[in-house]
Parts: sequence; structure tokens; C-alpha cells
Amino acid sequence: MSEYFSLSECDVIGFDLDHTLCRYYLKETSRLIYESFARYLVEHKGYDKDLLHLTPATWDFCFKGLVVDLEEGNLVKLAEDGTVLRATHGTKNLSTDDIVKHYGPKREWKHFNSLNTSYTRSAKYYFYDNYFDLPGALLCARVVDMMNKQGTEITSDFWKDIVAAIDHNYNTSAFRVDDVEDSEGLPSLEKPGWYSQGNWPHLHELLKTMTNKAEPKVVYFGDSMRSDMFPACSFAKWETVMIVEEMEGEGVPRADGCPSNSSSGGPSEGPVEKKAKFEDQGMKSPSDSSKQWGSYFVDVQKTEGEETQKLTWCCHSIHTYSTMAIPSIEAIADLPLDFKFQRFSSEKPITTGYYPRPPDSLLKREENLS
Repeated sequence: MSEYFSLSECDVIGFDLDHTLCRYYLKETSRLIYESFARYLVEHKGYDKDLLHLTPATWDFCFKGLVVDLEEGNLVKLAEDGTVLRATHGTKNLSTDDIVKHYGPKREWKHFNSLNTSYTRSAKYYFYDNYFDLPGALLCARVVDMMNKQGTEITSDFWKDIVAAIDHNYNTSAFRVDDVEDSEGLPSLEKPGWYSQGNWPHLHELLKTMTNKAEPKVVYFGDSMRSDMFPACSFAKWETVMIVEEMEGEGVPRADGCPSNSSSGGPSEGPVEKKAKFEDQGMKSPSDSSKQWGSYFVDVQKTEGEETQKLTWCCHSIHTYSTMAIPSIEAIADLPLDFKFQRFSSEKPITTGYYPRPPDSLLKREENLS
């Protein structure tokens, strides 16, 4: 396989919509999503009203890539080999001794192989993979805090209420208009038209007809490892470009016209009143590095005066299932179609494959290794 990738080589270019073609102001939407989830728990499930009250500093906890260990009531950040890098019980940090007590001397999370090979959800864990459900990680942790304060036993039953809140917030029936969707599946797809809830084999047949090629080359842009990168790469064997807004949180310049979701991304494009409500109060964007959780790409730990830098499982997944990674569509919008991007490759440095440049934490890691 060539070490370079070009859009001009592709017969079909596909895009996810949310957080890919359509980009959101993450601070504002996160607040709205959290408030909606929490209000449901308070009004429909009888939870304490304290869940509705947040301080700007609370948002440092909101970090993409966390896994809720429902058997332990913990949230964990995983290394590329499945070991636990950091963990909390509720919002409270677990010490090294606490992590060892929960996960053994090797700090191995026992469900890692299942999650790592499927990216699916489970009754025993939940992977926070996108910004639409990410505020639920903060809510989940605060519910555990509340239960600890009340002396209530922590069991996975509380998760049923969290899922109910998510389902209530994103009820698919709210998006149906005038019976547009057929109740029965279609035997084949045709052009023109639009379709939803389909599968890859039907789409593949349509693309073969449209391109007049037995195996059209497809590239797909998306922001979710679970629903975009992993299935498109593993099952369809498509080229994949992952939108990773966390790159902007680690020094990668923001393209003109993009919402300012990162504290390092330049001035806000939003209305003044929104800036005053969300930014001036010191609220962290979910795409920024966290004081509590560290970097999305590399975890830095100090043990007995020595500093170690380990790749996160999220970073490893990006390199495994993506052709390349960019912070936004706007980052490449002005480039010619035949522009050659470097691919991720096991034979190249870990920084290869990011455009326009790698995040700061990976650059620092490479400097330390060289």
C-alpha cells in the first residue's frame, strides 16, 4: 500500500453529518445535553436536584474516550494494551493502590478484548465515543458521587436510568416527518433518492452501478470510532478519515470559519452573550485536554520521579482504523483534490498521518524517544 493517500484516487467520497459536515459549539451543546439528561433523572426518576447545578470547573471531568465500568462504578482511561491508566470512582480520582485493588497488579481491565474487537455496547461497560452522549459521563460520575454520599449501594442498576435519559433525549420518533420512512426494508437502492437505517451490502451494490466498477474505491469521513471508522474500515474496507477535534485542543491551528471549541483555537465566532455565559466562566471544552484525565492521545505518569508516556487506547484505535486524521473538514477544504496526505503506518513514526500536523503530546513523545 502506498504511503500516501489522495482524494482524487477515490471513486466515492462519503461524509458523516454531525460533528463532521455539521460542526457544533461544544460548550453550548454540552451544557444543553447535560441539563436535558439531568432534568430527566430529577423529574422522572426522583434524583436529587443537585444534579442540575454545575460549576465551570466541573467540566474538566468531561473527556472523550472514557469507559464506564458498570460492575465497579468506575470510569477508566485505557492504554493501548487495555491497562488502566487513570480511573475515578464517581468524580473522585482513584490512587495507584486503589486501581491495583480493583484491577490487579497489572491494572488489566478484563473486558478490554471484547470492547477492542467490537466497539459495541455492553451491559457491563459503556464507551463514551462522541460528543452527543459525552455529557452523560459527567452525569454518570455525579450520580455515583450522590449515591456514595447517601450511603446507597453502587450497582449497575443506576445505569438503566442513565440509558433511559439518553433514550428520552434522542428518541428517534422525534425525528420522523410525515411517514417518510418505509416500515419494510427495500430490496435495492436507486438513484436519485435518500435512504436511512440501511446496510453496507446494499450501498455497495448501488455504488458499483453508479461508478461502473466492480470494486469502487470509497473514502468515508466521520468522527466516531464506534459507528464510523471501525465498521467502515473493518467490514467495508473503505479508506477512512477521522475528524479529531482534540487535535485543536493540543496546538493544531483552527481553520478559518470553524467554531472555536478549543481554548487554543482563537477567538470565538459565537454571539457575545453566549461567550459571556460559557467561555468567560472558565468552562473547558470537551475537546481540550483535561487536568484530571490528561491528553486524549498520550498519558503522562510520574512514578518515583520517573516520567512515562503511554499511548492511549483511543490514539491506538485512530492509527489502526483510520487512513489519516484531521481536526475538521475545513482543515483540508482549500487543498486540491490530488493533494497527497501521509497515511498512518506501523512502519512510520506515530506522528505520521495527522494533518496539518500532529497534536502536541505526540510530538513531545517522539522528541523524548529520539
